[in-house]
Amino acid sequence: MSCLMYACLDDLHELVTIDQQVIGSPTRQDLIEKAIVEERCIICKTQSGIGGFLIFTTDFFECSFIALVIVKPTERRKGIATSLLGHFVELASTTKIFSSTNQSNTDMQKVFETAGFIKSGFIENLDDGDPEIIYYKLK
Repeated sequence: MSCLMYACLDDLHELVTIDQQVIGSPTRQDLIEKAIVEERCIICKTQSGIGGFLIFTTDFFECSFIALVIVKPTERRKGIATSLLGHFVELASTTKIFSSTNQSNTDMQKVFETAGFIKSGFIENLDDGDPEIIYYKLK
């Protein structure tokens, strides 16, 4: 059983730890803290703690944009990312919701497709040789 909710500052250390496990560095602590303070960070709590989190904005061409979806490595393949996406779609303040992932990230592409997102385009030159695929969903 899991519970989806907005993160609070008490969750910051655990979120930074999860993020560090995934990307190998704590460099996004300020970004995560700002998202928590601005109520733009949703967490998925499981019996073993926070299983994953999602950070969003609403300033992407006046649409919602899911900027980050991170799942704790030991909690992957349990539906956490799909649950976070679905929960965000329900509460999004805009009818158009966008997100993106690298072309090399086939696991996240499958998550987006499972959650009903469709490919909407590409952005070149963010990461050398690994285009960003833009995904879209209408609420």
